[in-house]
Amino acid sequence: MTSAAQRRREQRAWNWYDWANSAFYTTVLTVLFAPYMITVASRAAGCAEDEDPCSRTLSVLGLHVAAGSLPSYLTSFATIASALVLPLVGALVDRSAHKKRHMAGFAWAGAAAASMLFWMRDDQWQIGAIAVVLASLLAGCSLVSYYAILVEISTEDERDAVSSRGWAFGYLGGGLLLLLNLVVVLGHDAFGLSTELAVRLSMLSAAVWWAGFTIIPFVRLRDYAPTLPQGPDSGLWDRSFGQLGRTLRELRGYTMTLTFLVAYLFYNDGIQTVVASASTFGSKQLGFGDSVLIGTILMIQFVAFGGALLFGRLAARHGAYRCLLWGTVAWAAIVVLAIALPAGDVVPFLVAGVAIGLVMGGTQALSRSFFSLLIPRGREGEYFALYNAAERGTSWFGTLLFGVVFQLTGSYRPALFALVVFFVVGGLLLLRLDPERGIREAGNQVPVRGRST
Repeated sequence: MTSAAQRRREQRAWNWYDWANSAFYTTVLTVLFAPYMITVASRAAGCAEDEDPCSRTLSVLGLHVAAGSLPSYLTSFATIASALVLPLVGALVDRSAHKKRHMAGFAWAGAAAASMLFWMRDDQWQIGAIAVVLASLLAGCSLVSYYAILVEISTEDERDAVSSRGWAFGYLGGGLLLLLNLVVVLGHDAFGLSTELAVRLSMLSAAVWWAGFTIIPFVRLRDYAPTLPQGPDSGLWDRSFGQLGRTLRELRGYTMTLTFLVAYLFYNDGIQTVVASASTFGSKQLGFGDSVLIGTILMIQFVAFGGALLFGRLAARHGAYRCLLWGTVAWAAIVVLAIALPAGDVVPFLVAGVAIGLVMGGTQALSRSFFSLLIPRGREGEYFALYNAAERGTSWFGTLLFGVVFQLTGSYRPALFALVVFFVVGGLLLLRLDPERGIREAGNQVPVRGRST
């Protein structure tokens, strides 16, 4: 391990990649892509401009897909592809002495793919479909290397603080660019732009932001020799599919690591569904307009910046494990209270948004750092690939439950309440976990301030 001063310099450089890639996730995937893709796809399907929603279909690989459903299907396809590809990437990353090159290479390729969204216009939905799937897949690949680098540049006692600063930095960067882009999109007339050109330029700006700020960690991070060097007789098949099989078999021997991974699947699925459904709940159930919803999205981004830092401080005193337990309880409480929000009253809705932002930033940051302690040394790429792949591969459970309950009840309130089950199950699994045992079994040191008492 390098000196403390060298680690701090690299940790600051590492944080910049959270700042870089969050622009793509926030501006493109969260806010602008889906509604713009629906507009372009509806035009290609022959829908009238005042036909909302468009019920006509497009032919996608021989399947008839409703224009309004195309973004959801593209997201699902990218998710499934990531779940298949990421474990193979992780196996290769662990045997490389150039993790930062993998991170940056995937990032720049992803940004190049994302820049293709600028050319999605008129009825050319195919360009956007290819671009968003490729960009999403490559972004996931870059994160495998990025997460693995965390272990190389920090000690066990430093991980929570480093990860929390990274998430906070990401929320701040993503929120700032989103704010600028919403100013351009909502005030497009003042800039002499059409609405669609403003959206296309905003998505292009996210790609440029992602590629540009990736230069900082690429230049400032060091390369480290792999803990598990590549054997001379090992071929591509053994390094990818063969190693994936060995990792999955090995995981059964690390019961605490496996328990946390399953717990994370549940409570993170709940988190993602609450965040994804918040605008629908606010619009359809509570009757708020776009201005309130956009303002709330921006507020959550900036509150999550503080939430990540707050949870990092709490973890320094109480340990990441306890903070994650508190976080799942807080999430369940937020969901229960949210079902009682009065329609048309903005203040309680904003208060709920503040609560979501505080807990969201902290639980995501500490999940990353705590899982890093449960990974056998030298296997960070493989295990973080499983972490990301499992998250993506099961992230549709919550949205499916949300949709089914709404279809059965005709109300978004019980649909939202149903998500409590994800936090309850996740919390119960966390309670079954012995963090000190899991950390020691993985061959890591228990953080001094994270020891359970």
